[in-house]
Amino acid sequence: MKKDKLSRRVMRYALSVLLLASVCVGAVELAVCSYQDPDFYQRITAPLREGFQQLAEAGQTVWTGLSQSAVQAASHTSDRFHSGLEALKEHFAPKPEPEPEMDIQLVDDVELAPPPRGKASFKVTTLAARNEGQFLTGGAQEVVYFDQTTERWADQPYGTDHIGGYGCGPTAMAMAVSTLTGNIIDPVQMAQHCVDNGYWARRQGSYLSIVPGVARDFGLECSSLPLDEADEDTIAQYLATGQILVALMGPGHFTNGGHFILLRGITLDGSILVADPASPERSLTTWDLELILGELSANRSSGGPLWVLEQDPFAAVS
Repeated sequence: MKKDKLSRRVMRYALSVLLLASVCVGAVELAVCSYQDPDFYQRITAPLREGFQQLAEAGQTVWTGLSQSAVQAASHTSDRFHSGLEALKEHFAPKPEPEPEMDIQLVDDVELAPPPRGKASFKVTTLAARNEGQFLTGGAQEVVYFDQTTERWADQPYGTDHIGGYGCGPTAMAMAVSTLTGNIIDPVQMAQHCVDNGYWARRQGSYLSIVPGVARDFGLECSSLPLDEADEDTIAQYLATGQILVALMGPGHFTNGGHFILLRGITLDGSILVADPASPERSLTTWDLELILGELSANRSSGGPLWVLEQDPFAAVS
């Protein structure tokens, strides 16, 4: 009886040794492990060292006493050995970079700091009603304006959310697309398009891919504007030539979390005109570029937090 038990036990480790010898990669990784993490190396190799010792004691007699139970035991040990190798590989595998957290794009009742300046003169900008729509004046071109918080749009669905709370992304893109293409697409239509194309993020608002994605879907050119290039001269040139900038704002004067707005124009004194889909008040004042750049979101996915939109020149020619 004792001999059978010893045979099974020794066989278990003997086959493990043979498996170890056949896995060259595992041997290399064990060598690295012994240098970088001695404690982990000891845990992985302890069964093998014990097996070598018992194999030396038992000699070749183990092979003559091989039984079915010994084979099963060896198979079990083989599984444990492979698990050990997998643990070793996982231990040294490079860890992926964590995904950046999204700013929750929620328009709520929490009070924000008021704009540093009051309402601008109507000679600078105004909200004009025309043809059953609203337009912001004052930039190189009038911008179609939608307010996501009004009764007309607020309770309309954005996936399982509502436009009034989480729809700044589709509302801002509806304004940009309607302005640059000349074809009106309202927030409800844009929200459904975003859901259908995977830009909606449940209980968070929109993925940042909404900006380049919607631009591509509607034939617009979209480019990321690196923050180290976002100086006054560069932005003034874009806005003075009728291009629109989409900005994802972080906590500050525009939001407590994340919020999409449009930069739509520049005044003679270098102030910025915006189109805020959650506030006509903020859309009718002027802003310092330094404040806007200082309150941009820290999220850098999909080219954010600042993008330039313009008409596709080839589409315009055709």
